[in-house]
Amino acid sequence: MPEAKEFKSFEQFYPYYLSEHENTTCRRLHFVGSTLVLCLIAYMLLSQTAWLLVLLPFIGYGFAWIGHFFFEKNRPATFTYPWFSFKGDWVMYKDMITGKIPF
Repeated sequence: MPEAKEFKSFEQFYPYYLSEHENTTCRRLHFVGSTLVLCLIAYMLLSQTAWLLVLLPFIGYGFAWIGHFFFEKNRPATFTYPWFSFKGDWVMYKDMITGKIPF
């Protein structure tokens, strides 16, 4: 396995993160998972069903990892850079909504 790169800031990390998400289907699966996470959080708040919190990682990471393993054919960056990757997911989500990154 190649040695992990060291990133000192998210700004250094984000271009690498995007290079790990070049496949359109992979990006779309990230988008679906993130959208479902937001919907589930809204539902949890409205219905006051906190036990649904256990589903959030399965939904969020499940769609993303399917994208990586079957379409992007790489190892999710979250395994090596968990916090930068978590932030990268949401920045990429925003960039897709605003049209900065192709959907």
